[in-house]
Amino acid sequence: MLFVGDDWAEDHHDVYLMNEAGGRLASRRLPEGLAGIARLHELIAEHAEDPAQVVIGIETDRGLWVDAVSATGYQVFAINPLAAARYRDRHHVSGAKSDPSDAKLLADLIFPGYDPPRRKVESADFAARIHGFPSFDGAWRASMDSHGAGRKMMELL
Repeated sequence: MLFVGDDWAEDHHDVYLMNEAGGRLASRRLPEGLAGIARLHELIAEHAEDPAQVVIGIETDRGLWVDAVSATGYQVFAINPLAAARYRDRHHVSGAKSDPSDAKLLADLIFPGYDPPRRKVESADFAARIHGFPSFDGAWRASMDSHGAGRKMMELL
């Protein structure tokens, strides 16, 4: 199993990948949009053979990013932001918020043995209709350039 904490902001996502033993595998800042999603899939592919082995914790249950990762077959859990803040207060001495440390915190919250208030996000029909959107396709690569995929997304909106 691979556990991924994803702390999102307006223009980027900080992700933290953790193995079954709780060890850090990787952490990155990824851009928002198609380039970031494609890079996330590449990063995950370096550590997992099957999308079903991937569990993602993120503080939202909607948006194109969430739709794209849930349509891939990853297990995506929306973490209540208040639950994440309370966990941060209990487990971090300074209580300071930073995007990279919050990505680690979200990975901790989906790690076995901790049961925070969370809701599993089901694959959205919207994301499934976007042909060429970066997804797991055996080679873990996008089949369409970002301009073509962007036009398809805009047509669906």
